[in-house]
Amino acid sequence: MVTRRLWIAAASAALLAASVMAPSLTAAQQSAHTKIRVIASFSILGDFVRNVGGDRLEVATLVGPNGNAHVYSPSPADAKKVSDAKLVFVNGLGFEGWLDRLVKASATKAPIIVASKGIRPLERAGAHDRDHEHGSADPHAWQSVANAKIYVSNIRDALIVADPAGRRDYETNAASYLARLDVLEREVRATLAKIPPDRRHVITSHNAFGYFEAAYGIHFIAPQGVSTESEASAKDVAAIISATRKEKVSAVFLENVTDPRLVQQIASETGAKVGGLLYSDALTDEKGDAPTYIDLIRHNLRQLATALTS
Repeated sequence: MVTRRLWIAAASAALLAASVMAPSLTAAQQSAHTKIRVIASFSILGDFVRNVGGDRLEVATLVGPNGNAHVYSPSPADAKKVSDAKLVFVNGLGFEGWLDRLVKASATKAPIIVASKGIRPLERAGAHDRDHEHGSADPHAWQSVANAKIYVSNIRDALIVADPAGRRDYETNAASYLARLDVLEREVRATLAKIPPDRRHVITSHNAFGYFEAAYGIHFIAPQGVSTESEASAKDVAAIISATRKEKVSAVFLENVTDPRLVQQIASETGAKVGGLLYSDALTDEKGDAPTYIDLIRHNLRQLATALTS
């Protein structure tokens, strides 16, 4: 009898413990289900959205780490993601030439938020770099940290409209991230100020650093235009080789989203050293050098400073 009573008592205790734990598990599951599903068109934008949205969002990106948005082709699975999202964040400025097709295929009712709204666009470098899908603007506005702050403010405002209950979280998260971007901006300017003006000439694979050049005074020359879809002609390459010799370019840089062979050819023919890898249109995965936007800017800054001051 004693043994039977002990067994019943133990079983009752286990049931009671299970009943106490069950609501906690259910609450966690419900919390996961109530997160707002949002889409960001590419990895850098996704990082901005995650920093502002925090735990209230479930963020998916269409063009992931080390992906090239210029040549991205949406899949049916991507259309499903867009269809299921409450908000879709895009860069704008012609960066997502495939966007209209994807939105139509998804039949989404979600607002399309252009994160670059309010930024004064730079013009694309050349006529060969303009087409009906991409327009005439240079879309790489995030390469200026001041512009990144505009992205963040636009994201914050859009999230508050979509989810008023999260206003305090979005404002707090955005303020914290904007403060980190202020620190980053000062770091960039202080580091680049040490580079002599006559050494501020570099070559990259494609013309993705126009906003960085305008903000910080480093002159970039590129065989490809703003979009990697445009191929550099033999005439373009010859002109860049000539400019490299004339301007005494200190270094050439590879990018994580482009074929390195063209830049390597220019380095070989001019004697300019390969300064390393710059990240332009995409973050890396968590194991890489640039898993976040701040990491990306700091990595590029180190690469430029090392190559141009050595």
